[in-house]
Amino acid sequence: MKNNARKIKLSFNSPIVLGFTLLCFAALALNWVTKGWANRTFFSVYHSSLLSPFTYIRMLGHVLGHANWSHFIGNIMLILVVGPLLEEKYGSSNILFVILTTALVTGIVNYVFFPHVQLLGASGVVFAFILLSPFTGLKEGTIPVTLLLVGIIYIGGQIYEGLFVYNNVANLTHILGGLVGGGLGYVMHKNKMNRY
Repeated sequence: MKNNARKIKLSFNSPIVLGFTLLCFAALALNWVTKGWANRTFFSVYHSSLLSPFTYIRMLGHVLGHANWSHFIGNIMLILVVGPLLEEKYGSSNILFVILTTALVTGIVNYVFFPHVQLLGASGVVFAFILLSPFTGLKEGTIPVTLLLVGIIYIGGQIYEGLFVYNNVANLTHILGGLVGGGLGYVMHKNKMNRY
């Protein structure tokens, strides 16, 4: 008698999002083992000498670093929920471009305008993904209500918190990440970026 049971295999459906998650986890573990040295050296951006090669590594590496387990979980859960859908829609290379652009923009802005603030974490990427997601269903000549609501709720909330709440959250990073995601979502929707 034949066994008609189907074998279930794991599907690595989103290589960039899964890879990014693993790198963030590795950075968190390395920082724990080194008692904070790894975050200071590789995974946070702050004003440091432009002659140091680590300054340039940190411009991108800061999105991999997290202060603790709850900081990591808060960012990665949203990335794991939204990221695979975006990677399927826009392609792995475009999602990698969104992550790298968000890291670079937020890193440079923090370095230039907030020299005494140490920035780390993937929250800028989270906001880029959140503002990118409404573009997946965009039709020519329309503006989705979801895009407007996401923009008002997320960006408006960050502006409010930045002005009136002191909570040690990098609100400008969230806003910049959202602007990068929204801007690149518009460009990708117009088919001005190749999908690979």
